[in-house]
Amino acid sequence: MSEQRRARLRLEISREAARLFWEQGVAGTSGDQIAEAVGLSTRTIWRHFRSKESCAEPIVMQGVVTLLGVLRDWPQESSLEEHLTEELTKLRLGHKVPPVDPADEMLAMKMIRLADTEPAIRTAWLMACDHTEHELGMIIAARLRRPATDLDVRLHAATAASVLRVLDEHLGAAILAGDDLGEFMDVPAAARRYAHAIRAATGGAVGDPTD
Repeated sequence: MSEQRRARLRLEISREAARLFWEQGVAGTSGDQIAEAVGLSTRTIWRHFRSKESCAEPIVMQGVVTLLGVLRDWPQESSLEEHLTEELTKLRLGHKVPPVDPADEMLAMKMIRLADTEPAIRTAWLMACDHTEHELGMIIAARLRRPATDLDVRLHAATAASVLRVLDEHLGAAILAGDDLGEFMDVPAAARRYAHAIRAATGGAVGDPTD
């Protein structure tokens, strides 16, 4: 099986596992049920995942894919506010193909919310956050023209990743609770919220144009 096909299958399994976890809880969901929902044998499930809880990992990771993709394309001459506003507007208006299916993003939000009460799902979410921190380290290192191992770069990446984690958890909880999402639906306002929080967390080191 090619790596690409394996990744697609893992994501398909993860979708069904996430739906079951959300509907009936982690404890109430078995590997056999996940396998039946996907149309695979239970043995195949265990060939791709070490436990039923780990089945949530690929879908949880979908919760950070879009924003990381936007940040990887952040040009040196743009501020964070400008770049986020431009790129998120393109996604909102359909002028750019979203890297993640909206249904997967919603499932990711549900798993992030479930992580509040399910330690095993929390582990999957924190693994995604660790991946975010690593990616941010590479992005920040390039912008500041320093090595990714530089202490300040690592500290900025850690604090920026924490900002994204908290804001993602806040947004997911608000969406699932049916709260007013006016600020987050307003793309410039949402971009400012994320950018200002990252600026504050990094002491102003991350956010300005660098050229």
